[in-house]
Amino acid sequence: MTDKRTIPGLDLRNPVHLLAFGFGAGRLPVAPGTYGTLVAVPIYLLLEPLPLLSYLITLLVAFVAGIWLCEQTSRDLGVHDHGGIVWDEIVGYLLTMAFAPAGWWWLIIGFMLFRLFDILKPWPIRTIDRQVRGGFGIMLDDLLAGIYALLVMSLISHLGVL
Repeated sequence: MTDKRTIPGLDLRNPVHLLAFGFGAGRLPVAPGTYGTLVAVPIYLLLEPLPLLSYLITLLVAFVAGIWLCEQTSRDLGVHDHGGIVWDEIVGYLLTMAFAPAGWWWLIIGFMLFRLFDILKPWPIRTIDRQVRGGFGIMLDDLLAGIYALLVMSLISHLGVL
């Protein structure tokens, strides 16, 4: 009997696969994108004290690196945008939180909004997800979901709802 969590071509000893799969979170059989986003929370907490410019540079580096990580891992698995590839969720959540007010509520709100936009894929996210291939396409739809979540969170903050 084979383990249903075994993914042909995946080797978590390979640092590229390890990062692309969110340190293993992407191997979880249910909702790997949600677990990948959960991995992003402690990463955000480590980055949050950085000056904004340093945070944004780190985010840019993570995005560019993610294009390569996701492309390589997709090729190794023989599947474009395998559900277990969650580096894009990590970066998308980090973008969502880039301008977030301080506080645990905002961590949760950012998480929920990012997951909502990542799952629903409103226009033009769904179109981009279907038409833009490769590592850039894998990263881009989650970057846009992060922008949508960031904008809604900024609106909530600006209106003083919370």
